[in-house]
Amino acid sequence: MARKSYYERLEIDDKLDLVEGWKRDGLTDEQVAKNLGVSWNTVKKWKKEEKAFMTAIKTGKEQADYQLENALHKRATGYYYEEETVTNQGEIVTVRKYEHANPTSLIFALKNRLPHKYRDRVEQSIEHTGEVSFVDDIN
Repeated sequence: MARKSYYERLEIDDKLDLVEGWKRDGLTDEQVAKNLGVSWNTVKKWKKEEKAFMTAIKTGKEQADYQLENALHKRATGYYYEEETVTNQGEIVTVRKYEHANPTSLIFALKNRLPHKYRDRVEQSIEHTGEVSFVDDIN
């Protein structure tokens, strides 16, 4: 019978949902390694050698990236939300409010989505097709 690898002995396949969740929550690979009780180098090795492990890492990270993109989009364009508040009579009521677009988020989104149109640095090129001649008029 073949000897079990460290990956198999730790039963990581049973913990892939945890790994995916940790990456979705924004944990780094180093933090995932600490949670699993292994070194960061071990996690790097597993990412290369264990397809299921790498899939869990990628899936969790992609979900976190989508959440960030959606949050940035909401902040850049403005959005409605509901909030519970207490009236002067002591009643709890739900109020619909609007959060205006955040200019910083909007600028960031435009610069990244349309860099050709909204970049800070404007590239200019100067072309000279004429001849340059030097005159030595010192006697």
